[in-house]
Amino acid sequence: MDRPPAPLRASRLAVTAAYVSQGLGYAVVVTSLPALKARQEVDDTMVSIIVLGVSFAAAAGSLVANAIAVRWGSRAALAFGLLVQAVFLPVIALPTAFPVFFAAFILFGVGLGCVDAAAAMQGVAVQRSYGRHLLGGFFAAATAAAIVGALLVSFVAFSALGAGIALAAAGVIALVAALIVIRFAAREVPVDEALPAAERAKLPRAGIWIFGFVILAVFISDSAISTWSTVYLQDELLTLAWVAPLGYAAYQAVVLVTRLVTDRLVTKLGRRPLVTAAVIVSGVGCVVVALLPFPVAAITGFALAGVASGILIPVTFGAAGELAPEHSDQVIARVNIFNYAGSIFGAVVLGLLADGPGLGIAFLIPAVALFAILFFVRRFRNAPQGAASPH
Repeated sequence: MDRPPAPLRASRLAVTAAYVSQGLGYAVVVTSLPALKARQEVDDTMVSIIVLGVSFAAAAGSLVANAIAVRWGSRAALAFGLLVQAVFLPVIALPTAFPVFFAAFILFGVGLGCVDAAAAMQGVAVQRSYGRHLLGGFFAAATAAAIVGALLVSFVAFSALGAGIALAAAGVIALVAALIVIRFAAREVPVDEALPAAERAKLPRAGIWIFGFVILAVFISDSAISTWSTVYLQDELLTLAWVAPLGYAAYQAVVLVTRLVTDRLVTKLGRRPLVTAAVIVSGVGCVVVALLPFPVAAITGFALAGVASGILIPVTFGAAGELAPEHSDQVIARVNIFNYAGSIFGAVVLGLLADGPGLGIAFLIPAVALFAILFFVRRFRNAPQGAASPH
């Protein structure tokens, strides 16, 4: 295989930098919540409100990314989202009055959603130019960076400044990533310039809803496990305190491993078989959690469920970007919104069921959502071979 030209390799590096910044920054924020809660002297209800507000703000950020990308290209949208995070992560780190803290968190959420959407736009553009699958590697970079971010928070927890150091560091990394993106990211022809006005709104809406549902289902599972796996193991299965986090650790380990091999697997097997296998394995994992109330079974089930997040997210965004290549940025921004709906649903609905039938049986909800993807597997076509210029 011929070596890609230097500008294309630089664009790939820029997208990787964006995913690293995004994964690390988000992990630092969520793992710093206990320290921030104590500093701001707020209760769990207020923390839940903040997290919910960030989710809605991130959905708005995806729309912002769409608006910027249509006018100036996804490179501008990605740089903007990273700069927003670079500004507001340090503000969150500072001991400010609660209204300032809350506003900074919400505006960070806008940057979060903007980067989520724009990084996928850029990833699809670079993947298309390379002529081979790359999105799995980009998402793997985000997952690895998230692990580093969590370890960073753990390390600085012994410092008097606590989580503020990690948050400020994440802000610096976001700034560096923004500068790399501005300099090296793929330069697309924006939709406003590439298409006449009459063509700009002609989007593949059925495909957006189908791939949006896949993202929704995956993030229902992801959010349910991220939010409730440790609680379930400790409070309902009565495991030791050091055992309880192993469910989430096993889940994230599988997510990382599968993302590292997704690009090779999708090339070798094709999208449909790979998606089908990922859905079945992950759905079975959630069923195991729901029906076998034993710690070893639950940890194993959570690990199996990680296959969905590891494989389906990059494969789905790649497929969505090919629905209408001239509209790929617009399609991806809309599909990305389903991410936040799934996150809210998975966290909130399972929490409501915890006081009724219990958390264990509640994991049948993500199982049903994942198995429903099987009705849409036929929409996953294999990528066209060869490179093509975006737009």
